[in-house]
Amino acid sequence: MPWLWKHRSRAAAMADLEALETWLSPLLQKLDGRGRAQLARKAAQQLRRSQQQRIRAQVNPDGSAYVPRKPRDLRGKKGRIKGRMFEKLKMARYLKARGTPQEVVIGFAGRVARIARIHQFGLTEHVSPRSFKVRYAKREIIGLSSNEIEKLRENLISHMARC
Repeated sequence: MPWLWKHRSRAAAMADLEALETWLSPLLQKLDGRGRAQLARKAAQQLRRSQQQRIRAQVNPDGSAYVPRKPRDLRGKKGRIKGRMFEKLKMARYLKARGTPQEVVIGFAGRVARIARIHQFGLTEHVSPRSFKVRYAKREIIGLSSNEIEKLRENLISHMARC
């Protein structure tokens, strides 16, 4: 199952995550495997919820809005014209969260992982199977903001205080 989160390579976010991991590892050593797994599942669910809210709001982790879709000629189009991007990607069926005693992983499962990867990194792809290639704008679908890291830290502290 391809997990988009493992491919992410943003220096600032990685530095924040490494700092969080360094701060957290002595605390996690005090928990048994079951406690770490429970904590990881809660953290994964919290992160998935925040990612879903960000996708719904069409906002990058740094707070900037997604680059809008390119305008299309829709004169002959019948039916509903699509509104927001990534409406289905935010559903729990596609946006998976997994927590084990060793790691927390957030990513996309199945065929939508390819779509998410193309938009995450701004890659070039065919619009339809027999058409020309288009370079998609970079839209960070999965990412951590400083606010999300702070919420994670607070939840981890409250969980450790209860144990």
